[in-house]
Amino acid sequence: MAGSKYAYVRKFELPDTLLPGTFMVFRLDGHSFHRFSEVHNFEKPNDCRALQLMDQAARGVMEEYPDITLAFGESDEFSFLLRKSTALYNRRESKIVSTLTSLFTSCYVFHWPQYFPDIPLRYPPFFDGRIVLYPSAREVRDYFSWRQADTHINNLYNTTFWALVQQGGQTAAEAHGTLKGTMSNQKQEILFSRFNINYNHVSVRYRKGSIVIRQEVSDQASEIACGAVPAGGADHPAPTATYPETSPKGRIEVRSTRKEMQKMKIDVLHCDIIKDEFWSARPELLET
Repeated sequence: MAGSKYAYVRKFELPDTLLPGTFMVFRLDGHSFHRFSEVHNFEKPNDCRALQLMDQAARGVMEEYPDITLAFGESDEFSFLLRKSTALYNRRESKIVSTLTSLFTSCYVFHWPQYFPDIPLRYPPFFDGRIVLYPSAREVRDYFSWRQADTHINNLYNTTFWALVQQGGQTAAEAHGTLKGTMSNQKQEILFSRFNINYNHVSVRYRKGSIVIRQEVSDQASEIACGAVPAGGADHPAPTATYPETSPKGRIEVRSTRKEMQKMKIDVLHCDIIKDEFWSARPELLET
């Protein structure tokens, strides 16, 4: 009860408001997903279904929170960029971290049957989350560059490791020994010379990770996108937001200007996020 004699216990709650005027990057990671992937028979080195499920969960978070402008995912982690000016939950760190982590996990479980129809969940997956604050766009860009560079490093190692195990007949220990101390070009040479695998031909999804953004589309394109096969594929419906205007007579009127006819959809991209081209084409991602 708010007015009871027990209300004094609220004084023990510590404020955790995040510094204003800074970019928030919320990152979550799957907890003990090495075991989770083994129990649920994920394909190695990459399971496209599992990565698409992560993308879908990230889309669910972005649909709920418009202050998230960008998300980047690899393996069992996802990072979300919030606007510098966001006042989400009065910038309370514990509230933001707990809510976004909870929503992502809920979306992951909710959509599981869509991506793994023949594999029931054997135990609940869970994720941990944290927020890091960055003062300027430079640090934000470097953060996402770091995550994409890490995607390449991890995927190249895993691709080579599993080729040695699955095609080369090595044990896990032997494969780790083969790769110990090797550089990127040496791993690529192992893939090509021993297994005829050109790493540059490996799916860009695996090499670059997933970038989730909002994009404006024309009204006509939106109608097409919302047809039988929505933009992003049948498994990834692209939500749109319309902005109708009510006339004095109560009749809904469709806004006719080009800008007003535009709608938003959430897209999943697999491209370079390190070079300037990505950011130059989307300056709104780093707007305050």
